[in-house]
Amino acid sequence: MMAYDLTLRAVLERAAKLFSKKEIITRDYSGTFRYTYSDFYKRTQRLANVLKNLGIKKGDRVATLAWNHHRHLELYLAVPVSGAVLHTLNLRLAPEQLIYIINHAADKVIFVDKDLVPLLESIQDQLPTLECVVVMSDTNEIPPSTLKNPLSYETLLTEASEYFEFPDLSEWDPAAMCYTTATTGKPKGVVYTHRALVLHSFAASLPDSLNLQESDVVMPFVPMFHANAWGLPFVCTWLGATQVFPGARPQAADVCQLIQDHKVTLAAGVPTIWMATYPLWESGEYDPSSLREIVNGGSAAPMSMIKNYQEKLSVSILHAYGMTETTPVVLVSRPKSNMGGMTAAEKYQLSARQGLLVPGLEMKVVGEDDEEIPWNGKTMGELLLRGPWIAKEYYKDPIRTQEAFSNGWLRTGDIVTVNSEGYVSVADRSKDLIKSGGEWISSLDLENTIMDHPAVLEAAVIAIPHPKWVERPLACVVLKQEYEGQVNVQDILDFLKGKTPKIWVPDRVEFIDAIPRTSVGKFYKAALRTRFTEIASTKEGSDPIVG
Repeated sequence: MMAYDLTLRAVLERAAKLFSKKEIITRDYSGTFRYTYSDFYKRTQRLANVLKNLGIKKGDRVATLAWNHHRHLELYLAVPVSGAVLHTLNLRLAPEQLIYIINHAADKVIFVDKDLVPLLESIQDQLPTLECVVVMSDTNEIPPSTLKNPLSYETLLTEASEYFEFPDLSEWDPAAMCYTTATTGKPKGVVYTHRALVLHSFAASLPDSLNLQESDVVMPFVPMFHANAWGLPFVCTWLGATQVFPGARPQAADVCQLIQDHKVTLAAGVPTIWMATYPLWESGEYDPSSLREIVNGGSAAPMSMIKNYQEKLSVSILHAYGMTETTPVVLVSRPKSNMGGMTAAEKYQLSARQGLLVPGLEMKVVGEDDEEIPWNGKTMGELLLRGPWIAKEYYKDPIRTQEAFSNGWLRTGDIVTVNSEGYVSVADRSKDLIKSGGEWISSLDLENTIMDHPAVLEAAVIAIPHPKWVERPLACVVLKQEYEGQVNVQDILDFLKGKTPKIWVPDRVEFIDAIPRTSVGKFYKAALRTRFTEIASTKEGSDPIVG
């Protein structure tokens, strides 16, 4: 066989040669922008020359502080094919976290969207490795700011040559990096090689995986600064699929409008956005009929949401699972061919699972003694992973590398069950699992059951101390606006009867205005634990409330 390096150059060139007329569309600052893969290729070559002219060398880190748009896509390819390393910055992080990761990565250049310039202004004096800032906009103009000698993205591209001489790269060369969103401690850096990104693109596009095709019109609502936007920009470019980007600060109505106007067939994002868009679809304001599937990740989708989309909109919700450390796609929940006889209820239960391991990876699930657990759908254990697109370490972080990587396996920290067919269901993060009277309680399962209540918008479950049972669950519930003041604690407890084991029923239900979230939209349970840390069971020494 040929010694052929798997690099992102092949992704870029295939799109230009085979799909030159296909389109990339952005909801831009001044309206809809659209161009072809041929145009994209020419601009990407110009951008690679811009990087060269700025003094960027092989291995240098080039950061982006940007929303989802075509300019960000140009950076996704131009930076790694020029030999540099793309570092996507999470624009929702606190300033001190941004300062840490920019300095830890030693970023030399930052490409920043014009509306995010104030964020960069506030921290620029604390970034010693930063040599240059390029402002991205749909014009040549740079907004007034205190940035030191900012450059215009569009002006630089206009002045650069359209021909770029690609360097020879190894598939083991770093192509991109991303930092985990930490709720405690400092963020952890993960570096992706060209090889990892190409192999991940193969796996993600498979029919039993995300099932992406050239004929698809794909909208990644998942941020491009988070886990490579689940790999979709690379996969879609390689396949020649039409890409639709929601641009700066998109709202639920913007998402619906884009899907309707551009006949999007597949969209991807966390449950928050799909819960926010559902009322707009249901009201008939927008037409979702082009959608064949929504990829849901980041956290589990409530069963009620899956049912509503399928039964009322004829849109399938596809559960997928991954992490920053896994590039990220690891599990996808599609039924096997021998499952055709399932009832509707069984199909929904399967859809709510995170799914089957994608080809190319290995997994094992171990208990507290590090022995593998039985696949019976009940026994809980920690999910361990290994494979060609699983990280082997954290960037310049030996202590936490030692904690998370063991004997060639990544310890995910996710507590799961696996049924006899091999479908994985995430019960909890290890830090969020509740152990009451020696029994494990899955906060995720309990949350999803509570969210099936027609009056509940969101629910988060945390552990509170108990003098006899060690821990008991407390449910934080956000009601839909039209039900506020009409639903009480007993209504929630009554709803749970017969739907969960008795020991899982919360000792306490707190109605709150909103559930705090992390920078990528996940429930921020650490904040809830801090808020309710002094709350303990009022029934000291007694049995848990069981309805």
